[in-house]
Amino acid sequence: MVGVLNVTPDSFYDGGSYPTVEAALARASEMADEGAAVIDVGGESTRPAGAAYGAGAGAVPADVEIDRVVPVIEGIVRTLPHVLVSVDTYKGEVARAALRAGAHIVNDVGGVREGVGTARAAADYGAPLVVMHAIGRPGAFPHTGDYADVVGQVIDGLERSIRAAAAAGVRDIIVDPGFGFGKGTDQNLVLLRHLDRVVALGRPVLVGLSRKRTAGVLASGEEAAPAPVGERLHASLGLAAAAAARGAMLVRAHDVAATVGLLRAMGAVAAGGAG
Repeated sequence: MVGVLNVTPDSFYDGGSYPTVEAALARASEMADEGAAVIDVGGESTRPAGAAYGAGAGAVPADVEIDRVVPVIEGIVRTLPHVLVSVDTYKGEVARAALRAGAHIVNDVGGVREGVGTARAAADYGAPLVVMHAIGRPGAFPHTGDYADVVGQVIDGLERSIRAAAAAGVRDIIVDPGFGFGKGTDQNLVLLRHLDRVVALGRPVLVGLSRKRTAGVLASGEEAAPAPVGERLHASLGLAAAAAARGAMLVRAHDVAATVGLLRAMGAVAAGGAG
């Protein structure tokens, strides 16, 4: 279970919720108590552009991003040594600064398409690298896109990212199909239905469906009028359950306690008992 900790003013769900290092560390401690194994710290919003979120998030200079994430990462590593820390960035210099600060994982939402800086940093530190599928560029991700075959095209993109990361020396590569990044509701559902094909790439699969527009559409039952972000928990949990059932190894979510409870229940059923 990967808990989301955005230290940004403009993320779509929790932007501005943790304006100080102290507030961010308090939330990290809460997530750890709720069962998060990994805390993913992000210093730049990747909110896509489109009808759901307006103009989308703007790019942030690397030095600003570093100033946001490094003190938080240092604090988590110091106070919560049993928790792994991931840095959510597509910039090599930010990844390197975060790894120096003690981060364990690099989560590149650009899928190494913005250069191999994150991959080289991960390789130098022996850290796992998450490569996510998206279309467009960071700072201008579109919310929807056109696909002749969304599953096949996502797999093709992930394979390119895997090759680039491996060529840069990364040994442990995790793939993220990028739900909501250049994919509308129907495309997300098709991709989720066929997640086993992403799993067949032979890499651990991370999914991020928490509180996204697709959950809002499912909660309201209306494509044109999705439920507000604050009313998407139950649909988010349903999507997480579907992803876990289809082989996702890591679920990235804002609602840690609820998601951990869901995954523990699914695990107990699969194992045949709670013990």
